[in-house]
Amino acid sequence: MNQQTVAIICGGPSSEHEVSCVSGGGVLKGLDTKLFTPLLIGITKAGKWVSLENNYPLAIVNKVMPTIEDNGTSVELAQDGLVIDGKFFHVDCVFPVLHGEFGEDGKIQQLLENVGVSYVGSGVKASATAMDKALAKELFAAAGMKVAPGIVVNKGDTYPDPQAITYPVFVKPSSGGSSRGTHKVKSAEQLGSAIDDAFTYDDKVLIENAINGREIECAVLERDGTSYASVVGEIVVNPQFEFYDFEAKYLDDATSVKIPAAIPEEDAQLIQIAAMQAFDALGCSGLARCDFFYTVDNQIIINEINTMPGFTGTSVYPKLWDATGVSYSALITGLIESALSK
Repeated sequence: MNQQTVAIICGGPSSEHEVSCVSGGGVLKGLDTKLFTPLLIGITKAGKWVSLENNYPLAIVNKVMPTIEDNGTSVELAQDGLVIDGKFFHVDCVFPVLHGEFGEDGKIQQLLENVGVSYVGSGVKASATAMDKALAKELFAAAGMKVAPGIVVNKGDTYPDPQAITYPVFVKPSSGGSSRGTHKVKSAEQLGSAIDDAFTYDDKVLIENAINGREIECAVLERDGTSYASVVGEIVVNPQFEFYDFEAKYLDDATSVKIPAAIPEEDAQLIQIAAMQAFDALGCSGLARCDFFYTVDNQIIINEINTMPGFTGTSVYPKLWDATGVSYSALITGLIESALSK
């Protein structure tokens, strides 16, 4: 059997460039090379596509995050593949390990569909919908799921009256990722500047009531049109961090994941069902990580869904599947096979 060529694409123009690099390195390392031949492609922060050697440094070293540098190579999409420095390479499947803008918003998915190349993950519409937290929330609510109460402010709108809001609230860009531009606001004085900062990431900002609850995550994997839910895990944040922000997520040993989460079995099952419901409500495919709040009075509130979650060996998504009995390498193989069968 001929090996299939899988292009792993990482980096990109979003604020999550470095995280995507680390995820790309993880997928490259976890790829079963008995089945697949990898082609490593990087996208610089300026949006230039470059071809990378398989030994390109994509790990965090001494707390320094990797980035994609322009090495002068040229990469273009072509029908059924890529043209690298003028030479055509047939590509069977793309694993776009791109987080945030251009990766999870449907843009790269549209480019790949235009040239007829299979890819891992959700399609154009589901990606774009999940990326827009305000729109996703409406669909979750319509599907009968509990969401955090909140309001949406569009650029150019009058800001809400700071005195009319009950604090604390979270202010976040509707389409942000990795908690960039997200603020926990505890008083009326802080509201305006938090909204200003969130607007530097997006033209639509969400102001949501802070939910007093534990952060529970569930990973969804789709094979042959059926979605499956992993065991659920709890994000445990070191008390020195105010909330699960970018620094806490990636740079410090600030968070750990408790798998399985120490919650009653029936509630864990309800979260698994809700995760699959959320996946289906947005029309997702391939994979997604669903994030929930689990309140003191046992309410399950969906926070958001990530259609291309962090994918390093130590990321929450692969860890949840590992605990469910699917190894990192088997997970990658399953996702590629699922993409190829579409």
